[in-house]
Amino acid sequence: MSVKSLVWRRFKKNRLALAGLAVIAALILIAIFAPHIAPYSPTGIDVNHVLSPPSWRHPFGTDELGRDVLTRMLLGSRVSLSVGFIAMGIAVLIGTLVGSLAGFYGGKVDSVLMRFVDIMLAFPSFVLILAVIAIVPPSIFIIMAVIGVTGWMDVARLVRAEFLTLKHRDFVLASKSAGAGSMRLIFREILPNALSPVFVAATFGVAGAILTESALSFLGLGVQPPNPSWGNILASGKDNIETAWWLSLYPGLAILITVLSYNLVGEGLRDALDPRLWETERYETGEDGQ
Repeated sequence: MSVKSLVWRRFKKNRLALAGLAVIAALILIAIFAPHIAPYSPTGIDVNHVLSPPSWRHPFGTDELGRDVLTRMLLGSRVSLSVGFIAMGIAVLIGTLVGSLAGFYGGKVDSVLMRFVDIMLAFPSFVLILAVIAIVPPSIFIIMAVIGVTGWMDVARLVRAEFLTLKHRDFVLASKSAGAGSMRLIFREILPNALSPVFVAATFGVAGAILTESALSFLGLGVQPPNPSWGNILASGKDNIETAWWLSLYPGLAILITVLSYNLVGEGLRDALDPRLWETERYETGEDGQ
């Protein structure tokens, strides 16, 4: 059985991880088709239905301006998922590059890069994000970039650790003796075999990026009204918590379910990609070569 088949079979055994994957797939479909399935305009104001409770007309109620909360939740899912994926993509790109160079070259290169990682880790990420956003005008693109640029350090350390282990393996030494250059060794030989922990870290990182964006929007430093996001819907619920509970409940549940789903998938991937468990799996299924 191939490694991919073994990983998938192990992942399928984790029912919570499968449930999380199903929720994520549903959220992605909702985000893609949100403009087509949203019942109202996200910025449409209805003064006759201000702070209306959930009903058949407005299943998630309305906000302080009479805007449909369900519509804004659907459109807000695009913001949250986009920030999560793109910010984590930036973080993975930077972290993979730094970790690869540090682990492959070692010595002074490793020392300089890892000390820079330590310096970055010394700053609280959220405080650093607040400082940057206080300087530049807040926008969705700035938020993606800032979250990504401040969240790559763990990925770099994981990739470095994998490179330190893999660069002395026989297949790397054989490629080196055959005349392969440094770039080929890094990106063609070692890196593809060092990505397993990166996938796991990226899954957890998407959840963290969604939480960060929601927190920034809640504080008024993220997505700016009238553009909807789960964070600023939650912020409007804070001012009406005693009279409009639905403004806090539904976006809060959306954030909770989304982050929990990514964490469950991350846990499932971590277990499925653990090579220490593969031999046990092969032995239990009678695939140990006997």
